[in-house]
Amino acid sequence: MTDTPQRPRPLRVLAAMSGGVDSAVAAARAAEAGHDVTGVHLALSANPQSFRTGARGCCTIEDSRDARRAADVIGIPFYVWDLADRFREDVVEDFVAEYEAGRTPNPCLRCNEKIKFAALLDKALALGFDAVCTGHYAKVIVREDGTRELHRASDMAKDQSYVLGVLDDRQLAHALFPLGDTVTTKDEIRAEAERRGLAVAKKPDSHDICFIADGDTQGFLARRLGKAEGDIVDEAGNKLGTHEGAYGFTIGQRKGLRIGTPAADGKPRYVLDISPVDNTVTVGPADALDVTGLRAIKPRWCGAAPTGPGTYTAQLRAHGGETEVTAEVVDGSLEVTFAEPVRGVAPGQAIVLYDGTRVVGSATIASTTRATAGVA
Repeated sequence: MTDTPQRPRPLRVLAAMSGGVDSAVAAARAAEAGHDVTGVHLALSANPQSFRTGARGCCTIEDSRDARRAADVIGIPFYVWDLADRFREDVVEDFVAEYEAGRTPNPCLRCNEKIKFAALLDKALALGFDAVCTGHYAKVIVREDGTRELHRASDMAKDQSYVLGVLDDRQLAHALFPLGDTVTTKDEIRAEAERRGLAVAKKPDSHDICFIADGDTQGFLARRLGKAEGDIVDEAGNKLGTHEGAYGFTIGQRKGLRIGTPAADGKPRYVLDISPVDNTVTVGPADALDVTGLRAIKPRWCGAAPTGPGTYTAQLRAHGGETEVTAEVVDGSLEVTFAEPVRGVAPGQAIVLYDGTRVVGSATIASTTRATAGVA
């Protein structure tokens, strides 16, 4: 006589439904797996009516309605939760403050950390839910000892583990990503949504920062921070032009510098440094962007913190590739050395470490070591 394998017990799942196709299919798969699913849409703007029609974000009035219609088709209860105040404080104000300080933040990563897997998860657990389900492409693997690991999605082309690298082991214990094992194209996900009768099957993906509906980040920052004219200088400190706000620039930027005087060698110039103290933007040649190492702060580990120096791969932006690094925690900060110089690394960005496909953790870049110009 053989034992009949037992199915995993059904969970009470709170499905975060943005109004897009991925979160709708994720909620449908969770329900189909036998879980007791409730859909929730997060109202993240105090005045969503002010967002223009057709905004490609994830918290407009249209998105709320799309999420409700999807929940009706799936046959699950649906609610809208107002987290606008928390979102404004933890994501929007943080975004503005980081740019004002000359850094380049990632608001989607901060939203996952502070909203979806902190405020939302805490409320879900208080209400008796077992897990929060989202439409992210990533995998949670449960080891034999019961501990959980965050891994890249099966399809690297859609992997979103970078923006989830801030999740700790407690949050992973209550995270569900039904799309993580999907090895398929986005067209096939849309086809699945259509088979399920979900009207969001043909809805365009969101690309913009959700609280900047028109996609004009510089205009948004100008309205919040006001114009502040400063100098654009070369590496020797020579004035080349002026700007209306250092916050409108990012490390590695090439276009939109509006410098009238060409470089002596005739080659393009890039933003090398942003100094909010004296409101200057420094530009120079591409090779001056080469970074050999960095220091990152506020590390968050997806499990136990690493001990001693180790060799990993690192991802430096949401849609970037991997690079080999040596990393070690020193006095609470993450010290990283690159096997080969990399470019376009800016303070404020997140660095996420990987051991194979496993996410080790994430930290915020505080400073970089340049190959030719010291520390930035």
